[in-house]
Amino acid sequence: MPEASTRPQDAALGSGLGRVLLLVYGIFALSASARALVQITTHFGEAPLAYLLSAFAGLVYISATVGLAIGGVRGRLIALVSCSIELLGVLIVGILTVADTTDFPDDTVWSRFGSGYGYVPLVLPFIGLWWIWRHRPRA
Repeated sequence: MPEASTRPQDAALGSGLGRVLLLVYGIFALSASARALVQITTHFGEAPLAYLLSAFAGLVYISATVGLAIGGVRGRLIALVSCSIELLGVLIVGILTVADTTDFPDDTVWSRFGSGYGYVPLVLPFIGLWWIWRHRPRA
């Protein structure tokens, strides 16, 4: 009888801090996706760029959550790419929304560096990237 597969050691579910990180990413995946769905279906014409960016942020948070949860080589790569895109997104969108508010008449998750979410979107990718680095396989 084959032995049941075990979760990789670097999966975020393996420790208390990892579980908290996974929970926060899961909450942001749900909230950003739900926000985008409501915005796009109810008043897309008012701020299409902002609403599409919210949908994109939701997808990034979903993929980061999945990558952190599964761990291993594939999970680490998914999480690394997702957290890197998230960091670039929050910095670029943050700068654009501070510099030119006319292109963003409504907020996204990443507007003004995530100020509407207590700046958690600005801090979260740094913590995610640190987690990935800290739990990398040792030679």
